[in-house]
Amino acid sequence: MKNTTFRQLRVFTEVAKYLSFARAAEALHLTPPAVTMQIKELEGHVGLPLFDRQGRQVSLTTAGEYMLVYARKMLATLKDAEDAAARLQRLEVGTLTIGMVSTAKYFLPRLLTQFRQEHSGIEIKLVEGNRAELLRMLQGNEVDIAVMGRPPTELATRTEPFAAHPHMFVAPPDHPLLKVGHPTTEQLRPYSFIVRERGSGTRAAMEKFMNAHRLEPRVVMEMTSNETIKQAIMAGMGLSFLSLHTLGLELEKGLIVVLDVEGTPIVRAWNVVHTLSKMLSPAAEAFRYFMLENAESQLAKQYGAHMPLPSNR
Repeated sequence: MKNTTFRQLRVFTEVAKYLSFARAAEALHLTPPAVTMQIKELEGHVGLPLFDRQGRQVSLTTAGEYMLVYARKMLATLKDAEDAAARLQRLEVGTLTIGMVSTAKYFLPRLLTQFRQEHSGIEIKLVEGNRAELLRMLQGNEVDIAVMGRPPTELATRTEPFAAHPHMFVAPPDHPLLKVGHPTTEQLRPYSFIVRERGSGTRAAMEKFMNAHRLEPRVVMEMTSNETIKQAIMAGMGLSFLSLHTLGLELEKGLIVVLDVEGTPIVRAWNVVHTLSKMLSPAAEAFRYFMLENAESQLAKQYGAHMPLPSNR
């Protein structure tokens, strides 16, 4: 395998990620024939097929599964070397890969616009996933730094909070609970709930709150998309428990309303996270510092008006 190139390894890991030559080609900005050629050359160096191809179905062979582990390690080591060189040169250049939970997409792009104005030499790649997927990406060194809610305990990480992250019960604007000033948790019991999937931070926060109040929600639908959940709420299909940071436009237009349920909002924290084993590049350090210095004020400015006023109850 001494003639194997890093380009071939990058192509291999992308095909393995999507299990699709066409999608890998799109992600790498290559043509499908170019991707096929790189894989064939790599398979020639290995001496074994790395993928099973049956029509449009692509799967890793046993040899491919083993090679994927080493390919990721080699690419991660190369990225660490590039970051170390950049640190020595104090350069804020290169590609910064940021992982984010899906809820962060409602505010992070706006912050990144400001960040890019201050650090124009940095190319940014955003990768989205739920909390469980983000932990896997951090562990596999697939992202440089992550924006997420609940701090990971499964990995050795540096976790730094940068802003408050309120979660609330929400309903369509004609829901009967709106006639109740401050509903108790018990008053939620008869109603249907549309919830995020297991593995998401939002689902974990809801379950923790419900368990503390000995309430088993009537889950009628489980979805991986905040957008789909919001559409279902507006259609009158049920209540939900969502991050305030997903709801700006809907609250402004009166399409969804916050239920001022006893004991809410549940205020968690937004965090920037990276593994302790990873040496951050100057680009990643610049992003970390930017988030710690700027994100809280920007989020308060954007969403502060939608927080329910505290009351004596």
